[in-house]
Amino acid sequence: MRIAEELGVDAEVVLYLKTPPDAATLRAIVAKLEDPVTDLVRRDSLWQKLGLSDADAATSDQVVDLLVRHKQLLQRPLLVTADTAIIGRPKDRVTALLS
Repeated sequence: MRIAEELGVDAEVVLYLKTPPDAATLRAIVAKLEDPVTDLVRRDSLWQKLGLSDADAATSDQVVDLLVRHKQLLQRPLLVTADTAIIGRPKDRVTALLS
């Protein structure tokens, strides 16, 4: 959010844990995504606790279904514009998209 403010860009912050995206929203994001769809899923301790493998998040449908069931696995920050969606890591990608 700070980068958006520095660039003078209006941005809406969505607190995904309080207002998780539904399947339709996730599919819309996937359609705009410049990154591989599998990158939308965090491979963290929850991933391990759930016993997931890359085969569980190999397709767009699997990724959407997984993120609807386990919103905490959504990679962040996620930036979505009218035409493009990216995972905002590293931070210079955010600047490039919003400039």
